[in-house]
Amino acid sequence: MHISAQQLAELLLGVARAQAAMVHGLENELAGVRSGRIIPALQNVAHMHDHPQPTLTDLPVRVLLATLARQVPDLAGLVRDIERLIGAGGAASAAAPEPSGPALDFSKT
Repeated sequence: MHISAQQLAELLLGVARAQAAMVHGLENELAGVRSGRIIPALQNVAHMHDHPQPTLTDLPVRVLLATLARQVPDLAGLVRDIERLIGAGGAASAAAPEPSGPALDFSKT
């Protein structure tokens, strides 16, 4: 089975919406839990300060954080991030073979 970057982005958005609904439900029952405990924990897990560009592990958490901030995450931007993280990385490394032999001889001018 092959899943496209678009389909994966839509799936991540759907999961983030479900998680956001659960967080909102908790906030209704326990005032302050969202901003006092949940958001800081998610920001820590998302490595917001360590990695300006999301890694594959950070991406779902960042989608959830955007959803919790009452922003509609940009589907096209999410697709680009997924393609950058999954698609381009594998294709680029497979397309460029490792140089060997004379290509590594830097003594020639």
